[in-house]
Amino acid sequence: MSDSVLVTSDDVRTRFSRAMSEMYRAEVPQYGTLMDLVATVNADVLASDAGLRARLERTDDLERIDLERHGAIRLGTAEELSTIRRLFAVMGMAPVGYYDLSVAGVPVHSTAFRPVRDENLAKNPFRVFTSLLRLDLIEDPKLRDEAGSILARRRIFTDRALAMIERHERNGGLTSDEADLFVREAIETFRWHGEATVDAETYRALATAHRLIADVVCFKGPHINHLTPRTLDIDAVQAGMPQRGIAAKDVIEGPPRRACPILLRQTSFKALEEPILFRGEDGATPGTHTARFGEIEQRGLALTPKGRALYDRLLASVRDEGRAGADFTGRLARAFEAFPDDHDEIRRQGLGYFRYVLNDARPAHAPRNPAGTTMEDLVAGGYVAALPIVYEDFLPVSAAGIFQSNLGGQEQRAYAANANQTAFEADLGVSVLDPFQLYAETEARSIAAVRAALWQAA
Repeated sequence: MSDSVLVTSDDVRTRFSRAMSEMYRAEVPQYGTLMDLVATVNADVLASDAGLRARLERTDDLERIDLERHGAIRLGTAEELSTIRRLFAVMGMAPVGYYDLSVAGVPVHSTAFRPVRDENLAKNPFRVFTSLLRLDLIEDPKLRDEAGSILARRRIFTDRALAMIERHERNGGLTSDEADLFVREAIETFRWHGEATVDAETYRALATAHRLIADVVCFKGPHINHLTPRTLDIDAVQAGMPQRGIAAKDVIEGPPRRACPILLRQTSFKALEEPILFRGEDGATPGTHTARFGEIEQRGLALTPKGRALYDRLLASVRDEGRAGADFTGRLARAFEAFPDDHDEIRRQGLGYFRYVLNDARPAHAPRNPAGTTMEDLVAGGYVAALPIVYEDFLPVSAAGIFQSNLGGQEQRAYAANANQTAFEADLGVSVLDPFQLYAETEARSIAAVRAALWQAA
C-alpha cells in the first residue's frame, strides 16, 4: 500500500474496536469469560435455528455478530464532548439520538456515536454510548464549583491523538500507518487509571452527591466502563453467567422474551470493586472504587414512532406497579401480550421498520405496475420479502437501569426529568441525528431499490 493511500473509516473503526476489546479483556478478565459464554450461546442458537441463520445471512448481519460491541464513557466538560465527537468522526461514527438519564436519577445526558449507513454498519457496527456530566444537578454550589475546577484542569486526549484528528480533518482521512498511530493514541483516553486525581475526602464528598459524579471527576480520563457483546439469546447468557462464576444483575432490562425480539434487551455482571490510590499530603492513600462492569445485549426490530409509543406505554404500566417481587418478569410478559409478536402483523400495523428485498422464489412474471402496487401486495404476491431492520440504538430506561445497578445502591434517585437537548447539542458542536429518520430512510431506500428492479423486469 502506498504511504499516501487513505484507509476507510470502517477500517479505522475495526482496528480501534479490536484494540479496545483487547485492552478491556486485559483490564477486566471477567470480560473474556463473558465473551466465551456469548460465543458459545450464539453458536448454539445458530445451529438450532436455521431460519434465523438464513435471515441473518441475507441481511449481512451474520458476519457482524462476532465483531459487534458497544462501549460506554462518561465525560465531564463541553470541550471533552466536542473533541470526542471529532475523534469518533475519524472512525465514521456520528452522534445519534439524545438521552436524558436524569429522569432515572442519573446526572447525565447522552448520545450514541455509531455508523449510520447500512454498508458501514455491516462492516462493523461499533457504538459508544457517551454521557456528559450535568454539573448543574449538583445541589451544593461549593461542591459543584470544585468539581468544575477539577475537570477544567485535566486533559484526556494525548497530543498525538489530537494531531491525528487534525490530520484526518485536513486530508480527508488517514493512511494505514497514521491509522495505527491514531488507534494507539486514542485508546489512551479510554484506559483505566488506578490513581485518583483527588484526595480521599474530595472523592467521598463527590460520591455522596452521586457515585457517578465521583467516577467522572476524580480520574485522569473517562475510562471505558463496559464493553458489550451482542448475543442471540440473552436469557441463556443470563442463566449461564452464574455457572461461570459471574454475578449477574437480577433483571434483564427492556422488553420480555418474545418470538420476534424488539428494540433492545440488556443485562450485566455487577461492577468490580477495584483498588485505587488517592492523593494525600504524606503520599498515596489506598482505597477502592466501583465503576466498571460487563454488559450483554440482544438486539431486535427497530420500532416506528407508533411502535415505540406502544412499547413505552406497556413498559410504564408495569414499572408503575413497582419492580419488587418475583412476579416482575411475569407482569412484564403479560403486559406485552398487547404488542403483536408476529413480524407480518407488526408490519401491517406500522409498528416496526423493515428492509424489503426481492424474493428468491418470486413468480417468474413481474407485476404489471410495480410502481403502483403496494408493498403489502408485493409481499403477499411472493415478489418481495420483508426483513426486520435491526435496532442500532439504546433505550434510556435500560441505560439508566444498568447504570443504577452498578453504582453500589446509594445513588441519588431524586432528580426530576430535566432534558436539555439544546444545551447538549451546543456542547457537542452539532445537532444529533434522529434515529427514527435514519430507520425510515433505510426502509425507503430498500423500497425504491425493489421497485426499480421490478420495473426493469416488467
